[in-house]
Amino acid sequence: MTDAAVPNADLHAVARALLDHAGPIVILSHENPDGDALGSVLGLARALRQLGREVIAPMHVPRFLAFMPRDGELSGHLSEWPADALAAVLDVDNNDPVRVAGADLSTFSGPVVNVDHHGTNARRADALAVDPAQPAAAAMIAELVDLLGATWTEEIATPLMLGLITDTGSFRFESVTPAAFQTAATLRAAGARLGWINDHLGQNPQTYYTLLREVLGTLQVLHDGRVVLVRVDGGMLERTGAAWEDVENYVGMFRNVEGSQLAVMVKDFGERVKVSLRSRAGLSAQNVAVALGGGGHVPAAGASLNLTWPEAFPLLDAAIQAELRRVDDLNGTPRPSGSPGAP
Repeated sequence: MTDAAVPNADLHAVARALLDHAGPIVILSHENPDGDALGSVLGLARALRQLGREVIAPMHVPRFLAFMPRDGELSGHLSEWPADALAAVLDVDNNDPVRVAGADLSTFSGPVVNVDHHGTNARRADALAVDPAQPAAAAMIAELVDLLGATWTEEIATPLMLGLITDTGSFRFESVTPAAFQTAATLRAAGARLGWINDHLGQNPQTYYTLLREVLGTLQVLHDGRVVLVRVDGGMLERTGAAWEDVENYVGMFRNVEGSQLAVMVKDFGERVKVSLRSRAGLSAQNVAVALGGGGHVPAAGASLNLTWPEAFPLLDAAIQAELRRVDDLNGTPRPSGSPGAP
């Protein structure tokens, strides 16, 4: 994209696989898509369609991102794989079919390409590009667009800018590299609608705020203020008329509590919980998530547990305490024993 952004050899292999494939290309990403997942899928889909390829992109888009796709360019869940298809899996490990949304990847026997920036990726695909140093999968897709030979347009650049903005926290996270700014400059030069994206991202439905009032009632400050935990359950949604997707941005908000190192957002589905984690100050959300069978990045990660919340809390708290001890040992900081708080 720029003189300083050198496309890696693995992305060359992914581009070659996409260009050489004559059949339909099914583009998938992870469940509960964020801006990076949606932006990466739309950016690649639009580039490939520009090149005359048949593209199917099944995705359920949450309300807060519904402004980005055009009518008809995304489809519903695939019940059957089209003949001679290739699966392009973006922003998630293709070896984790439970997390891959839009189609059942465990039933697919065709070729798979995978572009991802999560360090926990198992790195098994027919053509694979995994780069944990990249701040967003959208940055990798931007390089891939160049390798495919597509012409840069606003409609390709805008969703990729969405991915770059959301996964870098509007360029506030330590994961931002000099190349990320260069990529953003190239996208902007191609017409990416920066102000339009940020205006839409800044809007929330009224239910977001009525639900927030209930979420604040669950707030726990644990481990001498280092951990902030909040929880949402179905009863709260029913009382406020909110939806699960209204919850997504709360964890980033609670990460801003002064003195905290870890924010925990718990979605309590009854017999199952999903935990979203955001960390700072040397603490790894990824380590906590991996201990619970999940994954993600150092500052942002998550996990799902097939347990009730009272059953899941001791496991979560043990993983948090282990990570706090690791950070304290690394810094030579004594830490009191014990775990205040309870589900």
